[in-house]
Amino acid sequence: MNPAQDDPFLSVQSDVLTTLSSTRHLFSSYLRIRTLSPSPTSPELVQSRSDLQSNLQTLTADLADLLDSVQAVESDPYRFGLDVAEVQRRRGFVKDVGDEVEGMRRELEGVTQETHVAGGHVASMAARSAAGAGAGAGAGAGRGGKLPAPASFEDAHHHHDDDDDDDNDDPYGEFAQQQQEVMMREQDEQLDGVFQSVGVLRGQAEDMGRELEEQGALLDEVDTLADRVGGKLQVGVKKVGEVIRRNEDSVSSCCIAVLIVVLIILLILVIAL
Repeated sequence: MNPAQDDPFLSVQSDVLTTLSSTRHLFSSYLRIRTLSPSPTSPELVQSRSDLQSNLQTLTADLADLLDSVQAVESDPYRFGLDVAEVQRRRGFVKDVGDEVEGMRRELEGVTQETHVAGGHVASMAARSAAGAGAGAGAGAGRGGKLPAPASFEDAHHHHDDDDDDDNDDPYGEFAQQQQEVMMREQDEQLDGVFQSVGVLRGQAEDMGRELEEQGALLDEVDTLADRVGGKLQVGVKKVGEVIRRNEDSVSSCCIAVLIVVLIILLILVIAL
Protein backbone atom coordinates (compact mmCIF):
# COMPACT_ATOMS: atom_id res chain seq x y z
CA MET A 1 0.00 0.00 0.00
CA ASN A 2 1.29 3.45 -0.85
CA PRO A 3 2.00 5.36 2.40
CA ALA A 4 0.77 8.56 0.77
CA GLN A 5 -2.75 7.18 0.76
CA ASP A 6 -2.77 7.27 4.57
CA ASP A 7 -1.01 10.64 4.80
CA PRO A 8 -2.60 12.62 7.68
CA PHE A 9 -1.66 15.84 5.89
CA LEU A 10 -4.43 15.34 3.33
CA SER A 11 -7.10 14.82 6.00
CA VAL A 12 -6.02 17.84 8.03
CA GLN A 13 -5.74 19.89 4.83
CA SER A 14 -9.39 19.17 4.02
CA ASP A 15 -10.42 20.33 7.48
CA VAL A 16 -8.29 23.47 7.11
CA LEU A 17 -9.92 24.35 3.78
CA THR A 18 -13.39 23.90 5.26
CA THR A 19 -12.56 25.95 8.35
CA LEU A 20 -10.84 28.62 6.25
CA SER A 21 -13.90 29.01 4.03
CA SER A 22 -16.10 29.44 7.11
CA THR A 23 -13.58 31.87 8.61
CA ARG A 24 -13.62 34.01 5.48
CA HIS A 25 -17.38 34.38 5.74
CA LEU A 26 -17.10 35.20 9.44
CA PHE A 27 -14.39 37.75 8.74
CA SER A 28 -16.42 39.42 6.00
CA SER A 29 -19.41 39.57 8.36
CA TYR A 30 -17.17 40.97 11.11
CA LEU A 31 -15.92 43.77 8.83
CA ARG A 32 -19.45 44.66 7.79
CA ILE A 33 -20.73 44.69 11.38
CA ARG A 34 -17.73 46.69 12.56
CA THR A 35 -18.32 49.27 9.83
CA LEU A 36 -22.01 49.65 10.62
CA SER A 37 -21.88 49.19 14.40
CA PRO A 38 -22.18 52.46 16.37
CA SER A 39 -20.27 51.01 19.33
CA PRO A 40 -17.24 48.67 19.53
CA THR A 41 -18.92 46.89 22.45
CA SER A 42 -22.22 46.13 20.74
CA PRO A 43 -23.41 42.53 21.38
CA GLU A 44 -23.51 41.68 17.69
CA LEU A 45 -19.94 42.87 17.13
CA VAL A 46 -18.67 41.09 20.26
CA GLN A 47 -20.30 37.81 19.17
CA SER A 48 -18.89 38.12 15.65
CA ARG A 49 -15.41 38.79 17.03
CA SER A 50 -15.66 35.80 19.39
CA ASP A 51 -16.70 33.42 16.57
CA LEU A 52 -13.87 34.69 14.38
CA GLN A 53 -11.29 34.29 17.15
CA SER A 54 -12.46 30.72 17.76
CA ASN A 55 -12.02 29.82 14.08
CA LEU A 56 -8.60 31.48 13.95
CA GLN A 57 -7.46 29.46 16.96
CA THR A 58 -8.67 26.27 15.29
CA LEU A 59 -6.80 27.14 12.10
CA THR A 60 -3.66 27.94 14.09
CA ALA A 61 -3.71 24.52 15.75
CA ASP A 62 -4.37 22.74 12.43
CA LEU A 63 -1.54 24.64 10.73
CA ALA A 64 0.82 23.61 13.52
CA ASP A 65 -0.16 19.96 12.88
CA LEU A 66 0.44 20.42 9.15
CA LEU A 67 3.87 21.89 9.81
CA ASP A 68 4.72 18.93 12.02
CA SER A 69 3.64 16.63 9.20
CA VAL A 70 5.80 18.48 6.67
CA GLN A 71 8.76 18.43 9.05
CA ALA A 72 8.36 14.69 9.53
CA VAL A 73 8.51 13.88 5.80
CA GLU A 74 10.86 16.53 4.42
CA SER A 75 14.03 14.71 5.53
CA ASP A 76 13.15 11.65 3.38
CA PRO A 77 9.97 12.31 1.34
CA TYR A 78 10.48 9.24 -0.91
CA ARG A 79 10.10 7.00 2.10
CA PHE A 80 6.52 8.23 2.42
CA GLY A 81 5.72 8.05 -1.29
CA LEU A 82 6.25 11.78 -1.84
CA ASP A 83 8.69 13.81 -3.89
CA VAL A 84 10.51 17.06 -3.21
CA ALA A 85 8.05 19.12 -5.25
CA GLU A 86 5.14 17.73 -3.21
CA VAL A 87 6.86 18.64 0.05
CA GLN A 88 7.63 22.13 -1.24
CA ARG A 89 4.03 22.59 -2.28
CA ARG A 90 2.74 21.46 1.12
CA ARG A 91 5.10 23.83 2.83
CA GLY A 92 3.91 26.62 0.54
CA PHE A 93 0.28 25.75 1.26
CA VAL A 94 0.88 26.02 5.00
CA LYS A 95 2.70 29.32 4.54
CA ASP A 96 -0.02 30.83 2.32
CA VAL A 97 -2.85 29.86 4.64
CA GLY A 98 -0.79 30.99 7.61
CA ASP A 99 -0.22 34.41 6.03
CA GLU A 100 -3.93 34.81 5.34
CA VAL A 101 -4.89 33.76 8.86
CA GLU A 102 -2.29 36.11 10.33
CA GLY A 103 -3.67 38.94 8.19
CA MET A 104 -7.11 38.31 9.66
CA ARG A 105 -5.62 38.15 13.15
CA ARG A 106 -3.79 41.46 12.70
CA GLU A 107 -6.96 43.13 11.48
CA LEU A 108 -8.93 41.64 14.36
CA GLU A 109 -6.47 42.48 17.11
CA GLY A 110 -5.07 45.68 15.63
CA VAL A 111 -1.47 44.38 15.61
CA THR A 112 0.80 46.50 13.40
CA GLN A 113 3.87 44.24 13.31
CA GLU A 114 3.57 41.14 11.15
CA THR A 115 3.94 37.75 12.87
CA HIS A 116 3.23 34.22 11.68
CA VAL A 117 0.22 32.19 12.65
CA ALA A 118 1.62 29.62 15.05
CA GLY A 119 3.88 32.00 16.93
CA GLY A 120 7.62 31.34 16.86
CA HIS A 121 7.15 27.70 15.87
CA VAL A 122 5.32 28.39 12.61
CA ALA A 123 7.49 31.42 11.84
CA SER A 124 10.74 29.50 12.32
CA MET A 125 9.48 26.56 10.29
CA ALA A 126 8.41 28.85 7.43
CA ALA A 127 11.77 30.66 7.55
CA ARG A 128 13.76 27.40 7.52
CA SER A 129 11.67 26.00 4.68
CA ALA A 130 11.83 29.15 2.53
CA ALA A 131 15.50 28.54 1.61
CA GLY A 132 14.71 25.44 -0.41
CA ALA A 133 11.29 26.52 -1.65
CA GLY A 134 12.35 28.34 -4.83
CA ALA A 135 13.41 25.63 -7.23
CA GLY A 136 11.19 22.89 -5.80
CA ALA A 137 8.07 25.06 -5.73
CA GLY A 138 8.64 26.16 -9.32
CA ALA A 139 8.90 22.58 -10.44
CA GLY A 140 5.86 21.56 -8.42
CA ALA A 141 3.74 24.37 -9.85
CA GLY A 142 4.56 23.44 -13.42
CA ARG A 143 3.62 19.79 -13.17
CA GLY A 144 0.53 17.85 -12.16
CA GLY A 145 1.15 16.96 -8.50
CA LYS A 146 -0.58 14.86 -5.93
CA LEU A 147 -1.80 17.84 -3.93
CA PRO A 148 -3.58 20.53 -6.02
CA ALA A 149 -2.61 24.00 -4.89
CA PRO A 150 -5.82 25.97 -4.19
CA ALA A 151 -6.00 28.95 -6.53
CA SER A 152 -7.43 31.09 -3.78
CA PHE A 153 -4.26 30.59 -1.71
CA GLU A 154 -1.73 31.53 -4.39
CA ASP A 155 0.68 34.26 -3.31
CA ALA A 156 2.53 36.54 -5.71
CA HIS A 157 5.66 36.14 -3.52
CA HIS A 158 5.37 32.40 -2.88
CA HIS A 159 8.38 31.47 -5.09
CA HIS A 160 10.75 34.21 -3.84
CA ASP A 161 13.61 33.42 -1.43
CA ASP A 162 13.66 36.89 0.16
CA ASP A 163 11.80 36.72 3.50
CA ASP A 164 11.56 40.53 3.66
CA ASP A 165 9.45 40.56 0.50
CA ASP A 166 7.19 37.90 2.05
CA ASP A 167 6.90 39.91 5.27
CA ASN A 168 6.02 43.11 3.37
CA ASP A 169 3.28 41.33 1.40
CA ASP A 170 -0.07 41.57 3.09
CA PRO A 171 -2.27 38.82 1.62
CA TYR A 172 -5.23 40.14 3.55
CA GLY A 173 -4.88 43.76 2.46
CA GLU A 174 -6.24 43.05 -1.01
CA PHE A 175 -9.03 40.92 0.44
CA ALA A 176 -10.06 43.70 2.83
CA GLN A 177 -9.95 46.22 0.00
CA GLN A 178 -12.17 43.99 -2.13
CA GLN A 179 -14.65 43.72 0.73
CA GLN A 180 -14.69 47.50 1.08
CA GLU A 181 -15.29 47.86 -2.66
CA VAL A 182 -18.16 45.36 -2.50
CA MET A 183 -19.77 47.28 0.38
CA MET A 184 -19.30 50.56 -1.51
CA ARG A 185 -20.95 49.07 -4.60
CA GLU A 186 -23.86 47.84 -2.47
CA GLN A 187 -24.20 51.30 -0.93
CA ASP A 188 -24.13 52.86 -4.40
CA GLU A 189 -26.89 50.50 -5.53
CA GLN A 190 -28.94 51.37 -2.45
CA LEU A 191 -28.43 55.09 -3.10
CA ASP A 192 -29.47 54.60 -6.72
CA GLY A 193 -32.65 52.90 -5.49
CA VAL A 194 -33.31 55.79 -3.11
CA PHE A 195 -32.75 58.31 -5.89
CA GLN A 196 -35.18 56.43 -8.12
CA SER A 197 -37.78 56.36 -5.35
CA VAL A 198 -37.31 60.08 -4.77
CA GLY A 199 -37.71 60.68 -8.49
CA VAL A 200 -40.97 58.72 -8.53
CA LEU A 201 -42.26 60.65 -5.51
CA ARG A 202 -41.26 63.92 -7.12
CA GLY A 203 -43.14 62.98 -10.30
CA GLN A 204 -46.23 62.10 -8.25
CA ALA A 205 -45.94 65.39 -6.36
CA GLU A 206 -45.75 67.29 -9.65
CA ASP A 207 -48.85 65.48 -10.93
CA MET A 208 -50.72 66.29 -7.72
CA GLY A 209 -49.63 69.92 -8.02
CA ARG A 210 -50.97 70.14 -11.55
CA GLU A 211 -54.26 68.56 -10.48
CA LEU A 212 -54.56 71.03 -7.61
CA GLU A 213 -53.91 73.91 -9.99
CA GLU A 214 -56.63 72.63 -12.32
CA GLN A 215 -59.05 72.26 -9.42
CA GLY A 216 -58.19 75.78 -8.26
CA ALA A 217 -58.95 77.12 -11.73
CA LEU A 218 -62.31 75.31 -11.70
CA LEU A 219 -63.12 76.78 -8.28
CA ASP A 220 -62.28 80.25 -9.56
CA GLU A 221 -64.66 79.76 -12.49
CA VAL A 222 -67.38 78.53 -10.11
CA ASP A 223 -66.88 81.60 -7.91
CA THR A 224 -67.14 83.87 -10.94
CA LEU A 225 -70.35 82.20 -12.10
CA ALA A 226 -71.77 82.38 -8.57
CA ASP A 227 -71.02 86.10 -8.42
CA ARG A 228 -72.75 86.63 -11.74
CA VAL A 229 -75.80 84.64 -10.69
CA GLY A 230 -75.91 86.48 -7.36
CA GLY A 231 -75.84 89.83 -9.14
CA LYS A 232 -78.65 88.81 -11.45
CA LEU A 233 -80.72 87.58 -8.50
CA GLN A 234 -80.28 90.89 -6.71
CA VAL A 235 -81.40 92.80 -9.79
CA GLY A 236 -84.45 90.54 -10.11
CA VAL A 237 -85.34 91.02 -6.43
CA LYS A 238 -85.17 94.78 -6.83
CA LYS A 239 -87.47 94.68 -9.85
CA VAL A 240 -89.96 92.49 -8.02
CA GLY A 241 -89.94 94.94 -5.08
CA GLU A 242 -90.64 97.86 -7.36
CA VAL A 243 -93.56 96.03 -8.95
CA ILE A 244 -94.98 95.22 -5.52
CA ARG A 245 -94.68 98.83 -4.39
CA ARG A 246 -96.39 100.05 -7.52
CA ASN A 247 -99.24 97.61 -7.03
CA GLU A 248 -99.60 98.67 -3.41
CA ASP A 249 -99.92 102.35 -4.45
CA SER A 250 -102.69 101.59 -7.00
CA VAL A 251 -104.76 99.56 -4.52
CA SER A 252 -104.50 102.30 -1.88
CA SER A 253 -105.75 104.93 -4.32
CA CYS A 254 -108.73 102.79 -5.29
CA CYS A 255 -109.65 102.21 -1.67
CA ILE A 256 -109.52 105.93 -0.88
CA ALA A 257 -111.70 106.77 -3.87
CA VAL A 258 -114.26 104.16 -2.84
CA LEU A 259 -114.31 105.49 0.72
CA ILE A 260 -114.84 109.07 -0.51
CA VAL A 261 -117.74 107.98 -2.69
CA VAL A 262 -119.28 106.09 0.22
CA LEU A 263 -118.98 109.13 2.50
CA ILE A 264 -120.58 111.40 -0.06
CA ILE A 265 -123.49 109.00 -0.42
CA LEU A 266 -123.93 108.84 3.34
CA LEU A 267 -123.93 112.64 3.61
CA ILE A 268 -126.56 112.91 0.92
CA LEU A 269 -128.75 110.37 2.66
CA VAL A 270 -128.40 112.12 6.00
CA ILE A 271 -129.30 115.46 4.50
CA ALA A 272 -132.26 114.02 2.64
CA LEU A 273 -133.68 112.51 5.78
